[in-house]
Amino acid sequence: MSFSLADARFQLVRALGLTRRGLASLRTRGLRATWQRVTAQLGVLAPAEQVALLAGDTGPFVPFSVPRDEAPEVTVVIPVYGELTRTLACLRAIAAHPPRVRIEIVVVDDASPDATPDVLPGISGLRVHTMSRNTGFIGACNAGAALATGRYLLFLNNDTVPQPGWLDALHATFLQHREVGIVGAQLLYPDGRLQESGAMLLGDGRAESRGRFDDPEHPSLRWCADVDYVSGAALMLPTALFRQLEGFDARYSPAYYEDTDLAFRVRALGLRVLVQPDARVVHVEGASAGTDPTRGMKAAQVRNRDVFAERWRDVLRSRPDDPVRAARLPRAGTREILIVDNLTPVPARDSASLRLVNLMRLLRDAGAHVVFVPADRQHAGEATRALQAQGIEVWYAPHVGGIARWLQAHGPRFTHVVLCRHYIAREFLPLVRRCAPQATVLFDSIDLHYIREQRGAELAGDTTLRRDALRTRALELDVVNRSDVTLVVSPTEAEVLARDAPDACVEVLSNLHEVAGPGLSFAQRHDLVFVGGFRHPPNADAVTWFVREVFPAIRARLPEIRFHCIGGDVPAPVAALATVDGVVVHGHVADITPYMDGCRIAVAPLRFGAGVKGKVNLSMAHGQPVVATPCAAEGMHLRDGEDVLIAHDASAFADAVVRLHDDASLWNRLAAGGLDNVRTHFSLDAARATVARLFLDDGASGEARRRQNPPPGGFSSR
Repeated sequence: MSFSLADARFQLVRALGLTRRGLASLRTRGLRATWQRVTAQLGVLAPAEQVALLAGDTGPFVPFSVPRDEAPEVTVVIPVYGELTRTLACLRAIAAHPPRVRIEIVVVDDASPDATPDVLPGISGLRVHTMSRNTGFIGACNAGAALATGRYLLFLNNDTVPQPGWLDALHATFLQHREVGIVGAQLLYPDGRLQESGAMLLGDGRAESRGRFDDPEHPSLRWCADVDYVSGAALMLPTALFRQLEGFDARYSPAYYEDTDLAFRVRALGLRVLVQPDARVVHVEGASAGTDPTRGMKAAQVRNRDVFAERWRDVLRSRPDDPVRAARLPRAGTREILIVDNLTPVPARDSASLRLVNLMRLLRDAGAHVVFVPADRQHAGEATRALQAQGIEVWYAPHVGGIARWLQAHGPRFTHVVLCRHYIAREFLPLVRRCAPQATVLFDSIDLHYIREQRGAELAGDTTLRRDALRTRALELDVVNRSDVTLVVSPTEAEVLARDAPDACVEVLSNLHEVAGPGLSFAQRHDLVFVGGFRHPPNADAVTWFVREVFPAIRARLPEIRFHCIGGDVPAPVAALATVDGVVVHGHVADITPYMDGCRIAVAPLRFGAGVKGKVNLSMAHGQPVVATPCAAEGMHLRDGEDVLIAHDASAFADAVVRLHDDASLWNRLAAGGLDNVRTHFSLDAARATVARLFLDDGASGEARRRQNPPPGGFSSR
């Protein structure tokens, strides 16, 4: 499709905005950090997403071993009838890439006519159960399930080649999602094309495989989705649930529609059936049963469809008769919400990312479907896959060409559009208004950038920075006034906008954190910690000030104490602080939990900034007391001496750290108060009612709301 005028306008606005932000970044961050930010925004040097499939090893039998744990979490049941070569290829794939989760493998030999009974006992770790007569797929699976000792059952066809990480991805889905009954894998043909990503049913009981012959990486098929059923070729569910339902129903013997029927019975209990595309299994379709529906075992598929359709006649009345409509997800009537941010969020990188990902979780938990588009349109590797595994539909190049064309195609889907950060909102607002006029547009400020810039300019005494802050103020308030709703993270910022944009609709949606719990006791903890990404200028200033002005006074009284500085994108001035005795500059740390649970005190020595400080929330969520400046504690409902210690200058900051370090009673009071603060104001449960009111309550559309409350000056795109 040709490049459109709307795309050209969007790219021009985006280029001008990026140029302005780049020049401002040069003054505050320097050349190297600015180059990193610009290349990230543009997607320069981003690696192409490539997926290579593990091929089945069909060589002659040589004894090998498969993983086996005496206390398995998952029992893998593989029914076999002949096809020894395929069975060996399947088992070799598991052996070559064993899962992290504890497993046992039970192969049910359904009276195979070949050498299967003689060869399989030569595989170490394998449990082999031999049937006295051939019972078919259903009989073999039920027999294997009766022998299972794992918490979960995983049924796997022998004509499959499980790909690395498949089983761990299936297992993790039960932990990541609520009320899950069944999880199935994404099935691929040996040439890499998609065989199915779950399946949906028509009104007459026929199945429509999602995405057959399509690209398995296509964004519309790559997210963990609720489906009608998943193939028994690779299907996991809790063992207790399978036994409660008395297994696969024998009325469908020897096979076909037993997995569909099981999914419907699971859903009748109020549980969900999900397909997890992170779990990939190559499946040689029809290898054991053939593909001709008029003969052999495959003929049972036609017969059993009528049996199934009669049993579930009332449920099937709600299914479409058109195959295209039947296969489309999300289902008609599902509330769909588009979220746009500058980059794909990485929760371990910054609190804004964590908040955004947890907002998506809340929306998913409430039954909404979330679509995320990064403005750089890049596949962000693990970060993108993590969102997809949680059920978020993420779009990226090459599947997103021009943003304008994508919005023209998808805009009618959305009831709400969330635009994160004022510079992203300014670029996208005109397109969203044109392509999704029905949608309520929410501007998520993350924090009020102009407040942060004004404070930084005042601290530096820099006239140029003051002018930049005024420019940002004008741009940000323009976006506030042109949006239907503006989200801020604290009541303090809501008060600022009540003064600066009195006609705007402003709502508080603060940071969102899991409450981790108290961690280690006072006596078991030691040292100080700071956590914060250094692409954010206030963090670099805070750490530099703390090490130079505060830490020497602390070390004079606590000579053994160390200061752990954690955060990615470390600039040279911060890296140089590692030369100071007792200062450890870690850079990015993949898992900060040991520092949250093991360090005695967190410090938040911010001298300027805005919004709510995720570093403070994070520590408190782990029962780790915090010493903070007034700026760091702003808008967080904190009480000095009860939830936090607040220090106004370097001397007071050092005194507060030493006092808290030595006073177990004070430490325990602050640890308990901090945990209560997070539960009350910053937990996911605390935000559910606000999220439901903003996104899920029935009310006027965005178009109607704008007619009722037109923004000052109309919808200019200046």
